[in-house]
Amino acid sequence: MSPQPQKPQVDFDPDAIDLRLDLSFPADCEKVSQMVLEIMKVIRCMDCAQGHEDSIELSLQEALANAITHGAGSDPSKQVQVKVACDADHGMLIIVTDPGDGFDPRHLPNPQAADNLYSDHGRGIFLINRLMDHVEFKRGGAEIRMRKFGKGSNGAGA
Repeated sequence: MSPQPQKPQVDFDPDAIDLRLDLSFPADCEKVSQMVLEIMKVIRCMDCAQGHEDSIELSLQEALANAITHGAGSDPSKQVQVKVACDADHGMLIIVTDPGDGFDPRHLPNPQAADNLYSDHGRGIFLINRLMDHVEFKRGGAEIRMRKFGKGSNGAGA
């Protein structure tokens, strides 16, 4: 039996990192595309995600859509928060936090199961997990931390 791959350690302490971007915006579905464009402008200027911008953009789009739809109930009086940190050695960390009660990601339906193949929703977290190098949920699922490793990182943590 081959050894189990070790889960990479996240080298960022979100409470102690130097954020490149920290913003909140109303949980309005119509604002998702605009917010993604604005955030990606900043991300593209950073030198820690080169060549991975498309994966980051789609993951950010899905995370924001989930936070607005499920976490904030598409209520524009509620706020969704996005934090972005970048370090040339450790890569990029994106944190999306919503005001909801969260969820248990272990109980998400498998979008590859026969019953779900033709569903028009339920693929966001699946895609994020495939596109990003490390994904974890905090605050009972009301916060997602997505990481894309930097060119100096081997993905094993420090």
